[in-house]
Amino acid sequence: MSEIQQQSDDERRLAELGYKQELARSWSGFSNFAISFTIVSILTGGLASYGIGLANGGPITMAWGWPLVSIMVLFVGLAMAELASAYPTSGGLYWWASELGGPVWGWFTGWFNLIGQIAVIAAIDYGAAIFTTVVLNVIGWDIGTDRTAIFLVFAGILVLHAVLNAIGPHISAVINNVSAWWHVGGVAIFVLVLGIGAHHHQSVTFVFTQTVNNSAIGFGGIAVSFLLGLLHAQYTFTGYDASAHMSEETHDASRMAAKGIINTIIVSAVAGYLLILAVTFAIPNLDDALDPTKNSGYPVVYILQNSLNTFWSGLLLIIAAVAQLFCGYASVTAASRMLFAFSRDGAVPGSALWAKLSARRVPVNAVLFISVFAFILLIPSMLVPADKAPTAYAAATSVATIGLYIAYGIPVLLRLRNGSRFRTGPWQLGRWYLPVGIIALLWIVFISLLFILPTDERGYPWNSQFTWDAVNYAPITLVVVVGAIAVWWLASARRWFTGPKRTVEDAPGDKAPAEA
Repeated sequence: MSEIQQQSDDERRLAELGYKQELARSWSGFSNFAISFTIVSILTGGLASYGIGLANGGPITMAWGWPLVSIMVLFVGLAMAELASAYPTSGGLYWWASELGGPVWGWFTGWFNLIGQIAVIAAIDYGAAIFTTVVLNVIGWDIGTDRTAIFLVFAGILVLHAVLNAIGPHISAVINNVSAWWHVGGVAIFVLVLGIGAHHHQSVTFVFTQTVNNSAIGFGGIAVSFLLGLLHAQYTFTGYDASAHMSEETHDASRMAAKGIINTIIVSAVAGYLLILAVTFAIPNLDDALDPTKNSGYPVVYILQNSLNTFWSGLLLIIAAVAQLFCGYASVTAASRMLFAFSRDGAVPGSALWAKLSARRVPVNAVLFISVFAFILLIPSMLVPADKAPTAYAAATSVATIGLYIAYGIPVLLRLRNGSRFRTGPWQLGRWYLPVGIIALLWIVFISLLFILPTDERGYPWNSQFTWDAVNYAPITLVVVVGAIAVWWLASARRWFTGPKRTVEDAPGDKAPAEA
């Protein structure tokens, strides 16, 4: 198919869905994959949240938890890929929910997705700030590693990402393409350096059988601790919906967006497992890796600095920090497109402002919105006691993970409800849509319930030593968010939010894609 014909087909399909081509359609299929792969970023979530898994379950969480989560996430991705092929729009999740279930489903899905994306960006860039701060000190910039220094670096990273995103879509594609290879090459270097150069290697028995139960829940023992540790891998596997959000900028979007989702999960699963195993085998001392007084709250930094000489540990920290900068940049790109589409349909206060494009066809105002609110979200991290920072980070990752996966699950549920009435795009699951969708939904329900549990028995109200310092604020935050969205819908939005708004008056065909 010629590029001209393909461009015409993409624009025709977009018009059938009710929209004219406004964003610049300049991305290849590889670029579409690259942005999701960059956002999943095994060198970001896999390393920054490593301590969550190590403290909950220990090495077995790394050895067995990662492949378990990878397989279950693949079911979610398969279900989402079929929807992305049928409806290649920047709105992605909320558009699918609106089309399949009506405005109220789109409303809740959109807000869960938007809030989840902002929370993920805050967590990603804060993690990047941690690694970047360590790197800056290693190379001679004596700025310290306290929370104030990290927060200032975090703010600077957000500004950098906003500026780069405002430049234009062409540089975005180039940066994400480079990032994909940086991640693959970075993982290879991590594995080789830790495999060959580490001062000490743990045994296979240690990595695959050693357990740690630091959760202090008081029931379930190591089994519950292991399950709580799955948050490490589950948080890493977020953001692959970016391939859907970039549909309106991708050639042959009805195929490439679906492939971008699936390929991201598969490549991340394999490369991520190699990375996690390499780090786990290189743990010099498990007790010290878990001791906040010795690891400064960041086990991976401790492992690298105590397993390698200064040069090699510094190199790996630089590789990880740059990967995390790529990840945060791509996350802002995808989130701004989602906000642009949601605002285009009038769902966000000040929608006209957030849906406005610059002369370079970039939603610059949406980029600024995302960046500012990601900054605001992390201000409370400066207010909690320093020793509670890891707990606060775990709660933030829980909120982001649960919020995003609820947004992933709603359109999958609606697709199942539509059954044979759903008309597929060129990429489809056929009769397998039913078991795939059911497994995906069961997993989402399971992790959503799991990750609201406190990891300390003192966080349960019925415990005699109950303290608010040990409470997992994820469920409280989610209740407040859901309550606010519901009240807004009942009091006002249900009268004016009607779902996707057509920007093409006389679109060719209808909204349903042709049968594949």
